[in-house]
Amino acid sequence: MPIYEFKCRECGHEFEVIMRASASKGEVTCPKCHAENPDRLMSAFSAGSSSSSGFSASSSCGSGTFS
Repeated sequence: MPIYEFKCRECGHEFEVIMRASASKGEVTCPKCHAENPDRLMSAFSAGSSSSSGFSASSSCGSGTFS
């Protein structure tokens, strides 16, 4: 199951939830203040950040040609 990151609209607390991809965001509540309907954040992995993965879109492996 994927891990989703959320930020509470009421208290600003950021937290992670392991949940099925088919689950509704409406089922999530803030563990700190119990407010409903937090904002889902874009994780570094899904945003394509090169700083955390060591991958860079401009880096290449080998000559870049296919044989």
